Amino acid sequence: MLEKLFKLKENRTNIKTEIVAGITTFMTMAYVLVVQPGAIVGFGPEQVLTDINGVVISKSALLVMTALISGLVTLLMAFYANLPFALSTGMGTNFMLGALLQNGDLSFGNIMMIVLISGIIFVLLSVLGIRDFIVRAIPANIKTSISVAIGFFIAYLGFKNAGIGNFQEGISMGDFTQPPVFLAIFGLILIAILTVYHVPGALLIGIIVITILGIPLGVTQMPSSLFAVPDLDSIQNISFTFDFKNLLNASTMVLIFITFCGDFFSTLGTVLGVAQKANLLDESGNYPEIQRPFIVDAIGTCVGALTGCTTVTTFVESSAGVEAGGRTGLSSFTSAIMFFLAILAAPLFLMIPDAATGPALIFVGYSMISSIGNIDFTNFIQAFGPFIMIVFTIFTGSIATGISAGILADITVKTVAPTTEGEKVHPAMYALGIPLVLYFTLN
Repeated sequence: MLEKLFKLKENRTNIKTEIVAGITTFMTMAYVLVVQPGAIVGFGPEQVLTDINGVVISKSALLVMTALISGLVTLLMAFYANLPFALSTGMGTNFMLGALLQNGDLSFGNIMMIVLISGIIFVLLSVLGIRDFIVRAIPANIKTSISVAIGFFIAYLGFKNAGIGNFQEGISMGDFTQPPVFLAIFGLILIAILTVYHVPGALLIGIIVITILGIPLGVTQMPSSLFAVPDLDSIQNISFTFDFKNLLNASTMVLIFITFCGDFFSTLGTVLGVAQKANLLDESGNYPEIQRPFIVDAIGTCVGALTGCTTVTTFVESSAGVEAGGRTGLSSFTSAIMFFLAILAAPLFLMIPDAATGPALIFVGYSMISSIGNIDFTNFIQAFGPFIMIVFTIFTGSIATGISAGILADITVKTVAPTTEGEKVHPAMYALGIPLVLYFTLN
């Protein structure tokens, strides 16, 4: 049956190899179950957040639904696309939307509405095959700098939450004599060493070690039980929660654009990158069946929005499973089963302190920042927009503001400068500039 479903022999693999690969992929991306609830509700001891509409969002409900939706969508990838790719809530826009929720700028229903609309757009573009138009319309320097800007923001949150940096009055060093800060520094070093030696699941191992060390130091607070049946009432609070107020204002349009772009280009880069490691690309460097994982990814975002999850995307950590030999959907099927098992372990994940998640956030930020080398800073015309995007994100503490400012700067410079054919502004970018200008003038 497994041979018929996943074509193991055709892909030169076997059941044992695929199962090991699936577990490896899960271990490398399981940190999302720790990070996602904090990204939405806020890091710290608080377990619930009440939004501006009075909706109570709990970390336990977010964790359970993240695990459930990750498992279901990864199953779809396994059976529909037969690829060793696992999916979950992507890192990036979750922090942007979570910050707006925590500040009272958006309701939880607003966030889910934004995610749903971006997912529907992704579905339509995937089904209609308009992928190449989007790739041509948005210049490479902007696509790269969006990821870099978000990476800096996530790293900033890691420093702030762990106490390594003090951002209360200006910027200064944290108190390294405090146990949480000391543990966070140790966690940063530990994850770095594990990464140097290519240990699978370095982030998860670092989180687990620091959490355990934090118990005798009073940093980790033990729950009454390590396993529990999910609370259906808390899950109901975040399911099918939509708020369509302010749908047509400039700020919402900007957020939908950022959410869509984050999902679209993350999926494009991840699918091609992991497919290359799995030797699935043709001689032209293309993946002929790329529409299938795109459709799965887009459907995952829509389903996730219905159940309280931010953008669901294909994880680059799937490459760890590919390196372990994963070549078929049996690998992602195994990862999905692991996500389902994690549902019962919600208290185990929720006991993890900021001292353990902070270093992990810094490394997640690093993984996104590392693509900054693809921006040619010797070319002012190409580099000015990305520079503005990055510094605005860092110094305003807002991903939406940074990305909006960067795109407008890029459009302006390329419009007034004597440009070559490759530096001309696509007409679609001028159309995009209208809501971006409104974003600043109306806010």
